[in-house]
Amino acid sequence: MKTTRAGDDKLIMALPNGRILGEVMPLLRRAGIEPEPAFDDPSARQLRFATSDPGLDIIRVRSFDVATFVAFGAAQIGVAGNDVLMEFDYSEIYAPLDLDIGHCRMMVAAPKEWVGKEDPRTWSHIRVASKYPQVTRRHFASRGVQAEVINLHGAVELAPIIGLCRHIVDLVQTGTTLRANGLVEIEHIADITSRLIVNRPALKTRPDEVGYWIDALRAVTARRSEAPETAPA
Repeated sequence: MKTTRAGDDKLIMALPNGRILGEVMPLLRRAGIEPEPAFDDPSARQLRFATSDPGLDIIRVRSFDVATFVAFGAAQIGVAGNDVLMEFDYSEIYAPLDLDIGHCRMMVAAPKEWVGKEDPRTWSHIRVASKYPQVTRRHFASRGVQAEVINLHGAVELAPIIGLCRHIVDLVQTGTTLRANGLVEIEHIADITSRLIVNRPALKTRPDEVGYWIDALRAVTARRSEAPETAPA
């Protein structure tokens, strides 16, 4: 069965703008979620969209904001990277399913000319630029290192170039941006994927509706992982 509520009782699914949106939409479509035509219109300014299910709407927000909308119950389900979940650690969020998309890694990076000139094992204090201040502090604290974190929301790779600090903590997919800015990876913090997240109170009060989409996306993800790889032409 599909969800059937309408109006103010609709479920809301929060999705992140950017690369992850492009990766998650094929999964959602296979699960039976087809957004209204305006969703695919690059000139559209709206942020909330109806779907083929009359009981489900989609909103598009910044990746960091997905977790906030779900944690506070403004959206009942969503898709967020575990980098976001690690940073905010909301107790109201349950992450029942790894969607196996959005693969990247969270790394400590530094200018390549410093490689071999310092030993990370000897650090007692470090200044780091990152948009993940909590994750960064916890990572270094676990090693007994005091981290002074400069919170940046973009262009983190610029910080060592202009002398703001020597080290950064950021997500790395291919490493192209790091190399273009003279940086190299020096320490691994975590592997990152995107997860289906759920508001815990909503799972208790609307178990059939929320549970339906958990099961539907779990089935889609399982089928994709079991599909044989296509041989190259």
